[in-house]
Amino acid sequence: MSGHDSLVKMANQIAQYFASEPDRALAVQGVRQHLQSFWTPAMRRQLGERLQADGGEGVDPLVKEALQQAA
Repeated sequence: MSGHDSLVKMANQIAQYFASEPDRALAVQGVRQHLQSFWTPAMRRQLGERLQADGGEGVDPLVKEALQQAA
């Protein structure tokens, strides 16, 4: 598993946690806040690069939306 694959897996796990939130905006905000609070800038950058490279194949939609809002 590559480093980017590990980041995608972790990001998707975060999204799974917040997916139970009925308000989608709050779920996206929760993912975004978690990534900002607990991930290093390098980790966020690498995940962003993965999204740009392949369109985010395999990345949960909540993660994609959270990263788009953070940009």
